[in-house]
Order: sequence, then C-alpha cells, then structure tokens
Amino acid sequence: MPENHLVANDLHFVLKSPPPWKLSGEGIILVFKFKKDWVENSIHLPNHLKGKFKGGLGYVMLVNYENSPVGPYHELLIIPGKFRKTKKQAITKIYVDSEASQINGRTNWGIPKELLPFSWIKEEGKDLIQIKSGDKTVFSAEITHGGFTFPVTTSVLPISLCQTWNKVKYYTKPSGFGWGKLAKIKNLELNPEFFPDISGIKPLLAVKVNPFKIKFPEPTYGDEFI
Repeated sequence: MPENHLVANDLHFVLKSPPPWKLSGEGIILVFKFKKDWVENSIHLPNHLKGKFKGGLGYVMLVNYENSPVGPYHELLIIPGKFRKTKKQAITKIYVDSEASQINGRTNWGIPKELLPFSWIKEEGKDLIQIKSGDKTVFSAEITHGGFTFPVTTSVLPISLCQTWNKVKYYTKPSGFGWGKLAKIKNLELNPEFFPDISGIKPLLAVKVNPFKIKFPEPTYGDEFI
C-alpha cells in the first residue's frame, strides 16, 4: 500500500497517510499541575479514564503545523496528566482545522481529533488565536512572547501517550525538539462546553516554541482490557 493514498469518506476523498509522521512548525505550550478533583469533574473525561487520574504535569498546546504529511493545519489540545496504573498520558480534548489530520489522527494513533475552524494571526511579539463553532467562541487568546531563546525537547517535557479508540489502546511516544521563548497568555476566553475551563488556573510555565520539529512514530497496540 502506498504511503499516501486517498480513501472514501462520506462520499468525498481524504488523504490517508500512515505513520510515522514528521512535522514542523511553531506552537505554544502551557504547563500545569492540575488538581485531581478538577480533572475528574471539569474535563468531561471519557468513561475509560474516569477515576484513573494519577497526577503529573498537564499540558495545553496550541500548534501551527506548517509542514505535515497531510499539509499545514492548526491544533488545540489538552493533556491533563497521567492516567491508569501505567501512568501514561492521554489527550482528552483536541481540535484541528484539517479533516485529513482529524481522520488520520484517529486512525493512526487513536487521538480523538475534532474539526473546527481556526484563526491564527501572527504579529510582532504575539499571536492572536481564535477557534469558533458557528457563532460560539470555543477558545480565544492573545499569546505574547519574548526574551532569550532556549532549547525545548521532549526529554525535558516528555510525552508518552495511551489513547483508546474503538476499544483499542494506542501507545505512542512522540519525540521533538525546538527553540523556545517565555510566553504569557492574555485575554483568554473559552467555552467550557467545548474545552476545559483553564481560565482560573495559572500555568507553571508558558513557552512559545518556534521553530520545532516532531516525529510521531508508529504506535504499539493493546486491547481495552489491559
């Protein structure tokens, strides 16, 4: 089977691209230490993760993928922390503005991507980001950044995912590297019906990473009863 080919989806075609993926672009990483009660009660966890939160660092990420196997796209996601006895992380809510990214993300790694339009405006020293569903604002923020540049890697901020999709567990460990500057999030507006309300929680760290490169390898698999 060729690496990239077209598959029918609801009477139209979507580019299919199996792993591994190599991507590059820019992004914002907000690092949190979420409380267990907040995670259990405010994130609308899927049933397979309820009661299984084990703590650890949490991330909210806004990403502008300038290059990917399915073309450029934007992304907003939250990783609350670690779950289950294995203490693997899980993406519990994620939006993208590319249907090819949505479908391949689900198929390749079990990532529950949902589709919404993004606006990402870059100005000197700041990014203006907005995501809407119809006339409802899902997420809107101004991200300012500046100062000295420092390396950012998945060795320092590790990600080891266990995603469940169609009763199959996908284990994936992305690896990436980039250059970061300290950032601040301002004028945050979000709709808790669509995305967890982080507005009252101060991040431990906020970083604008530009540029970065990341690789999503082929996952390993397990069943939902493991």
